[in-house]
Amino acid sequence: MTTTDEWDVVVVGAGPAGSITALAALHERPGARVLLLDRADFPRDKSCGDGVAPHVLDVLDAVGASDVAADLRREHRPIGTLELALGDLSSTREMRRPALVIPRERLDARLVEAAVAAGAVLRRHRVRDVQVEADGVVVDGETRARVLVGADGAQSQVRRSLGLTLPGRLALGLRGYAPTPPGRVGRQVIRFAQDRQPSYAWAFDRGDGWSNVGYGEILRDRRDRPTHALMRERLEDLLPGSTEDAQSWRGHHLPLSTARWGSVQPDGRVLLVGDAAGLINPMTGEGIYYAAVTGQVAGRAAARVDEGGDPGRGYRSEVRRRLRANLVSTAVGGKVASHPFVLAAGLRAAAADQRVFDDLVELGLGPGRLTPRVVAGLVRHAR
Repeated sequence: MTTTDEWDVVVVGAGPAGSITALAALHERPGARVLLLDRADFPRDKSCGDGVAPHVLDVLDAVGASDVAADLRREHRPIGTLELALGDLSSTREMRRPALVIPRERLDARLVEAAVAAGAVLRRHRVRDVQVEADGVVVDGETRARVLVGADGAQSQVRRSLGLTLPGRLALGLRGYAPTPPGRVGRQVIRFAQDRQPSYAWAFDRGDGWSNVGYGEILRDRRDRPTHALMRERLEDLLPGSTEDAQSWRGHHLPLSTARWGSVQPDGRVLLVGDAAGLINPMTGEGIYYAAVTGQVAGRAAARVDEGGDPGRGYRSEVRRRLRANLVSTAVGGKVASHPFVLAAGLRAAAADQRVFDDLVELGLGPGRLTPRVVAGLVRHAR
């Protein structure tokens, strides 16, 4: 096929994974022709817990967007206190590295602006078809990419066009925004349900008088999904007052990662990142860290296509190198945490030892792994 709309890298989806992919490609190869495609105009809302781990800002520093990371640190108050609770048990401590709570409407727009400022072209377009050829990938019969990156979320059209399915479990989350009550100012609160494991409610103070509130659970049957009304009811049961005067309710699916990540990523010139690659922490539902890391790796791999080798194979190998220990640990942690007595032991261990608390936070929000200290704490406090 001959077309004049040719690009070095085409990224489908301009959320954090897609924008960071574009930033990484341009940082690796200044002057590369990078096209960002998204079906929406920015700014736009996106259902999410809005928690941004400090590791995400580290990635922004690494892809040449230190000014953006500095602005985010300056504009949003760090939230260092994390409260974890299950029934009468609770553990409230200061995180070693505070997180930020940034509405996705603001975060995504800022990252898109940075990618465009670095040289990417942003175009509104809904992708419907992807055709892989020997020396490139054609999108909707009119746009050719030397490398195509699918960053288009849990329902990825890029992934579907390749006939790929995700192997992991599916979770469902519901998010809203509500006024922050005095007792939750400066806190991120997570309260686990006792009767529907694994599931939890959350309330994350944004620092501006409002909190991101929500409820999520793993679906036992993908066809049997709780209604939004029922999820709001469960949120209110776990965190009373969280739904009062709340607004902007949005639901979202979460394709949870597994220990065997890699089967969904093919060889060749199509790379899948973030939610599109099924990378969501099965313990916490956190996905922005994975989006940032895989975007960084994909952007570099796409920019280096001229150096030879298979970009898909190289990308898959590097993601495994960086995330394998974490993915195995979170898969194990997500499975055992479905038993309330294990979750209770974890909360007791975290309450008794700051180092266990820090290790668990790192496992849930960043690149952490199940450390001997965490395992020993679980054994010691199991009853």
